[in-house]
Parts: sequence; structure tokens; C-alpha cells
Amino acid sequence: MRVVICGGGVIGACTAYFLSRRGIDVIVVERTEVAAAASGKAGGFLALDWCAGSPLDALARRSFALHAALPGEIAGNWGYRRMTAYSGYVVAERDARRHVRADLDWLCDGVIIASRLGTTATTAIVHPRAFTTAMMNAAQGHGTELRLGRITGIVRRADGSSVGGVEVDGGVIEADAVVVAMGPWSLVAAGWMVLPAVFGRRSPSLVYDTGKDVPADALFLEYQEDSGAVVTVEVFPRADGSTHITAFSDEAPLPLDPAAVTPDSGAIDRLQAISERLSPMFRADRIIARQACFRPVTQDGLPLIGKVPRSEGAYVASGHNVWGILNAPATGEALAELIVDGVTRSTDLAPFDPIRLRSLDPSLLRSG
Repeated sequence: MRVVICGGGVIGACTAYFLSRRGIDVIVVERTEVAAAASGKAGGFLALDWCAGSPLDALARRSFALHAALPGEIAGNWGYRRMTAYSGYVVAERDARRHVRADLDWLCDGVIIASRLGTTATTAIVHPRAFTTAMMNAAQGHGTELRLGRITGIVRRADGSSVGGVEVDGGVIEADAVVVAMGPWSLVAAGWMVLPAVFGRRSPSLVYDTGKDVPADALFLEYQEDSGAVVTVEVFPRADGSTHITAFSDEAPLPLDPAAVTPDSGAIDRLQAISERLSPMFRADRIIARQACFRPVTQDGLPLIGKVPRSEGAYVASGHNVWGILNAPATGEALAELIVDGVTRSTDLAPFDPIRLRSLDPSLLRSG
């Protein structure tokens, strides 16, 4: 059995790993490079139970457990470590509490910690690019082939209802199954098969070289800008000595090439000003990356994971939004089960079936 995976991000890499571990012939086709988009520029934050009460809960819990187990199973160091997570707010400049000492000594005065959101038992972090690369390397160790190229369509068999491969740079790669795992670029695949739309929301971020000066404390802080707008700032210190800070998101045209994604300069300037208000560790001379990525988002906020309607042998795994790094291992594991065995055992994928969204052809909804 040969499976072609379209996309070399974290979802594609994890799917390739779990498929190849079962002896499946896997080819990953990636246009730019492994972890070129959000998989290389996300925060890498992991949470066990933050999806409780939602359809994502079981997927997140299974994936959190896999993240804990994978460092003992495959080679590489992607900075997996447990951490504590806090919520709070930043006191406005004119507020009398502006000079109140922060509860965490690495923060500036006036940064108030209101509650603890997670402990080392429930929250953790990885370096997303290093994790994605390690998973792809592990898949290649099991025989997966990584090819650079641009996918321009799928190839259908004579019956027209099943896929037989993909078109890549004018050629054809034959396959028994095709997985679309291209993040927001999965929207392109909607022209090849019946797929609900996957949209991209752009998120800017700054990465600081903080060394050992910042402990394993993830922060989710409310910050009021001079304009009166209140934004949530997320701070993720990582084991490699870098700290990822992000806030805001906006809608912007999605470039055809992930390498062409750039941040809005105004958003980066705002984020830098906020960061400097949080801690003396976030000085301008410590910035090592000013960047942005497009998060894949669906109509109802849930990922698309499962069989593609009207295209036997076609599968999709996209639209994971802010939980792509967290949920990638369980997504890859369950999708490998679905492709090879026809059923999933590790995680129920029914809530993520693409047919659930009404943007599909109504006849598909009637036929189930």
C-alpha cells in the first residue's frame, strides 16, 4: 500500500510516522520545506484538559499522552518539558497599582498573576519546528520518502470516484491513498475534491533569546493598549532558551508559497511594545525572530480529519487552529488506523468528519 501525504507540516509528519511504523509505503510531498509554516512558528504549548467539555477533549488527552511518550521512542531533542501556566493582567500605566511587585520575580511591576491555569501535570511545551523535524526524520527512518514539489491536483481512476495519485510538477505519483494535510493551503485542494473550506488567520509573534533567565512559566495576560483595546498576550518560554510571544490575529491574503508569509510591521511594533512592558528580559536586542504564520481555521472551529466524500482513498487532516502542535500525534495515529484498518481505535474521529459541515453539497448530507 502506498500513501501520498500532501504537506510537510506537523500533521503530515505525524501521519507519516504512524503510517510508516506500520510498514506502509509513504511519500510526503512538500512545496517549501518541513515545518515551513505554522508548524515552525507556533508557540508549541501543550495542555491536557483545556478542551474539556468540547469534541476535542479525547483527541487532546490522547495527544498529550503521546507527546509525553514520544521522547522515549524516537531520536531527537525537541525541548519537551512540563511547565506551569498562569493567567493575569497588566496594570495600566496610570493605575495606582502600576508599581505593585509581580508575583513572579522575572516580570515587571504591575504584571498581576490572577490564577494558575495549569501545573506540570497538565501543561507542557515543545519547540514546534524541532518536533516536526524529529517526527519527519523518524518517519524517514521507517522508509518514508520526502519529496519537494508543488502538488497541482489529484489523479482519479477510471471509475472517477476513487483517487489514484497526485499530480506534482507536471508528473504523477501513483498512490492507493492520498492525505491532504496542507493547513490553510488545504483550501487549494477544495478545487480537486469535495472539501469544506479551511481559512487562514494570520498571527504575528516575536521570539526572544532569553537563555536561562525565564523559567518554565507560560503566561496568558490581558493587556489594555493606549487605544483602549484589550488583547490577550501569550508567553511561552521554551527549553532551548527561547521565549515565544504572540497576540492579535487578522485576516490577510494567503500567499501561494508559505515562504512568502510575512508579519504586519505595525502588529510587530505593537507586540514588541507590549513585551517590553512585561519583563526586562524582553529587550529589543534579544529579539531573534519577527514572524507570522497562518493558523488553519474551519467554519465551526473543529479540524477536518477523516475520509473525503465522493473520493474513495482520499483523506484530510487540517484545520486544527491553535491546537495543531498539541493534537498532531493523536491525529496522525488515528488517521493511520483509519487508512490501514478502516476503523479508528485510539481516538474517535466522528466529530471531525468533513461531511458535518453544511458548506458541502446538500446531497452529501442527505446520503450520510
